[in-house]
This record gives sequence, C-alpha cells and structure tokens, in this order.
Amino acid sequence: MIKNLQNGDLAPTFHGVDQNGQTISLENTRGKKVLVAFFRNAACALCNLHVHQLINRFPEWNKQGLEIIALFESPVENVHAHVGTQQAPFPLLADPKAEIYDLYSVETSKEKMDALLKDEEKVKALTTKAEAAGFSLVHEEGSNFNRLPAEFLIDEHGIIYTAHYNEHVSDHLPFEIIDEFVYRK
Repeated sequence: MIKNLQNGDLAPTFHGVDQNGQTISLENTRGKKVLVAFFRNAACALCNLHVHQLINRFPEWNKQGLEIIALFESPVENVHAHVGTQQAPFPLLADPKAEIYDLYSVETSKEKMDALLKDEEKVKALTTKAEAAGFSLVHEEGSNFNRLPAEFLIDEHGIIYTAHYNEHVSDHLPFEIIDEFVYRK
C-alpha cells in the first residue's frame, strides 16, 4: 500500500490540460496558496455540489491569493459534459487514468463505499441535498465508483499544509480550515 502524503511533505508536481484547453502545472503556482481537490468523477452529484460550493467561495478566497485546481477521474469529454457546465473560474483537470490520483495516494475503497451505501438514511440525505441544488444522480460509464475524494492545501513553497483524505464521498475539508489557511500570514 502506498503511504498517504502528510502535512509538511513536498507536494508532488503534476500538469494537465484544463476544461479550457490551458496547460495547468502545480509548479506554476509556486508563490501562491493552492487547494488541490480530487473528486470521484465528473458526473458525481455530490462532487458537483461541492464544486458548486467552491465556485461560490472562490472569489473571496482568490482575492486573498488562493488558487484551486480540481481533478476528476474522468475523460475530458465527461468533464465538459457534466461538471464543466458549471463554468468554474478555476481549472478542472481530467485524469482518466488516475495518474495524478496515484501521485497523491488518493484512495479507492469498496469497503468504505459499501458501508456508506448500507446507511440508507445518510445516502438519502446526501442525494436529496445534491438534487435540491440541481445535481441529479447520473452514472458515468466506466467510472471508478469506489473512489474517495481527497483535498490538499499547499503553501507558497509547495509544501502540504493540510492533507485531507476523505472517509466517505461527502467528507470534504471543512471551509473553516480553508479559511484559516487562506487568511494566515
């Protein structure tokens, strides 16, 4: 098993092409604070809901110097067809072969997904919340259903400030922690 990245580790560098055809490189963000967010797939309703929440917070955070890079274990055409319709003001990268996911040791866990699915009340609450925001449950053909999201706050020197490996699909890094990172001197 590959070891999870820890706070204080140097963030692995990567590059990819975003939804607008621009080459995005983590190395090009040196000197800035960055949130690197790994999502399940581009059609995931809960992931789309979280992207929507990040879009709403982004103007405030970006004024303070935070960049966001969001990754999806999906082909680029699926990123365009699903999450890309939200017109995110930050890069959305397709990583269909999960190469960047592997660099960051982002977990796939059938056991954790099965445990979540057994909790019917929680599943209903999560899907109702996503659907209320306009994100319906859509299956992405060929997607890795058992992928768990992960988020990393990376400082101006490329050092991981916070490594957050999600325990389930809606266990995202709390906005209070992102705010603390954004506003720290």
